[in-house]
Amino acid sequence: MNKKDILQKLIESLRGLLEAGTRAARASGEAATDPDSKAENKYDTRNLEASYLARGQAFRVAETMEALREIEVFRPRAFAADEAIAMGALVTISGRDGKFRCLLCPAAGGTEVTVHGEEVLIITPSSPLAAKLSGRKKGDRVEMQPGRPASVAAIVGVE
Repeated sequence: MNKKDILQKLIESLRGLLEAGTRAARASGEAATDPDSKAENKYDTRNLEASYLARGQAFRVAETMEALREIEVFRPRAFAADEAIAMGALVTISGRDGKFRCLLCPAAGGTEVTVHGEEVLIITPSSPLAAKLSGRKKGDRVEMQPGRPASVAAIVGVE
């Protein structure tokens, strides 16, 4: 699996989110300022709720734009087989539920992309999973859920 392909899929996903979010923010902004949504009595809060929704969606659009900018300029490096996990590492983890892959990126944490039929989870340095993986190497074991012996997973690949 190629990191460039993963990042391209992530950029496509973020652009789709940005487009949908922009449409939703515009629609909720129009609803908030529509004369028909004016309060009919002192208990009618439709206009206020619509303005809160518009503000939240505008904030989400700004967050997505920032993530997109960061990912578009991000160039992950190649990792040697015995190198510790750091920003840009594509990590393969094997646990009792099977294998999964994650890519340590500067933004867009929690996003999942599918590349060549395989799912890849994007994680950021501030995520709990990244904290567990950072500095570890291929062959190390990671406790996915502290205190549960059955939740230990092995790092089987670092690219």
